Amino acid sequence: MANESGSDGDVPVSGAIRDKLIARKQDWARQGRLLTDTMAGPARERLPPGQRLVRDWPVLDLGAQPQVTEQTFRLDVDGAVEDRLSLNWAEFLALPQTDSVSDMHCVTQWSRYDNHWRGVAARDLLDIVQPRPEVRHVIFTSYDGYTTNIRLDQFDQPDVFLVHQWEGKSISREHGGPVRMLVPRLYLWKSAKWLRRIHFTISDHPGFWEVRGYHNNGDPWQEERYG
Repeated sequence: MANESGSDGDVPVSGAIRDKLIARKQDWARQGRLLTDTMAGPARERLPPGQRLVRDWPVLDLGAQPQVTEQTFRLDVDGAVEDRLSLNWAEFLALPQTDSVSDMHCVTQWSRYDNHWRGVAARDLLDIVQPRPEVRHVIFTSYDGYTTNIRLDQFDQPDVFLVHQWEGKSISREHGGPVRMLVPRLYLWKSAKWLRRIHFTISDHPGFWEVRGYHNNGDPWQEERYG
């Protein structure tokens, strides 16, 4: 799926291959493909319904990955906040850095346990930018033009990070480096690769896959694959 997520550069990739893959995903949404109709009980199982464990980290995109270097990296954090940020690589690394461990779950039915990450905690970022009281949603934009949306309360969680390391190494380009979002309680398409912008907003703005039939929320334990 695009950018798990994306396409390429600031201009979305076009062409027959990309269009075919997007159409396939939209067909999945219309058909409800991959759904098991088995919801997790009140005490959540660690493995969400319909998922299978993997040991590697599958690469899922449209075959074109933006080239973002430490020299060209820029992250903007804006919208309805008291203090906007526009960070280069050194400034991003100067923010508080934290190690974390979490699982990840892709809508294409794979999960991987106990991933070790390093990055900036969402809660530390919130302390810095101070969203206004009326903010309810957060929109992520990638270097390839991909967007996805989550609620502010989903962003304001102890396991949500802007990550730049996985298993002690810099996150590779194919997996969304140098910086990607990590929202482990939701399907992985919500964890935008090649992060370029975080926008705090009052109203919701469904992203690339959300307007193409995917669920606006994306909870793996509720099998919220499609809207």
